Amino acid sequence: MFNRETNSFRTFGRAKGKPLSPAQAALMETEFPRIDFGEAVKAGENPLADIDGKVWLEIGFGGAEHLLWQAEKNPDVTLLGVEPFLNGVAKAVRGVVDKDLNNIRLHRGDARDVLKLLPDNSLDRVFVLFPDPWHKARHNKRRIINEEFLAQLYRVIKPGGTFRFGSDIIHYVDWTLTRLKRHGGFEWPASSQDQWRVRPDDWPSTRYLEKAIREGRSGHFFEFTKRDTPS
Repeated sequence: MFNRETNSFRTFGRAKGKPLSPAQAALMETEFPRIDFGEAVKAGENPLADIDGKVWLEIGFGGAEHLLWQAEKNPDVTLLGVEPFLNGVAKAVRGVVDKDLNNIRLHRGDARDVLKLLPDNSLDRVFVLFPDPWHKARHNKRRIINEEFLAQLYRVIKPGGTFRFGSDIIHYVDWTLTRLKRHGGFEWPASSQDQWRVRPDDWPSTRYLEKAIREGRSGHFFEFTKRDTPS
């Protein structure tokens, strides 16, 4: 689907799944508003205006397992989570409540709307983990990893900050590495296959990754560091 207002293709599939349970719906009504930064996005305001310290952004957090794990393990970091899928957002809210976390903020929507509002050099780390691969060649243009997206990432990540990308689709891995190399603003210091074929200790597994492994696909795990200037 092409959005004429943003002059871009939609990078995600459905935005809703099965109806929320009464408990989920109640949490979305009572708890989601206190951690939702969607109003700032709608108003075109900087979502980080009242946040101090380190900030990490996860784009498309799915079932929120990774987002919640990172927030729990890194209480000194503010985690921004952006996800268009209602059921995923509801799971994140449930986890925030159950784990009594106070360092997560959420937005249900398109991450590109958030990126364009962030100040230069404002993020310490960005995660794009196992995004929709859009397998068919005619749909490749919907992949979130593209030249415009990488330019925005480079702008908002601090020098020396990191971009983590994961995928179980080797064609998408090649696609991403090709565009990152072309951009030239990120360094990939890998010196062995273990550095991208073995999941790091601080990269928790998720239901999606476990499903991919059951279906015979391997995860690929990348961390890129922003250069001071593009090469």
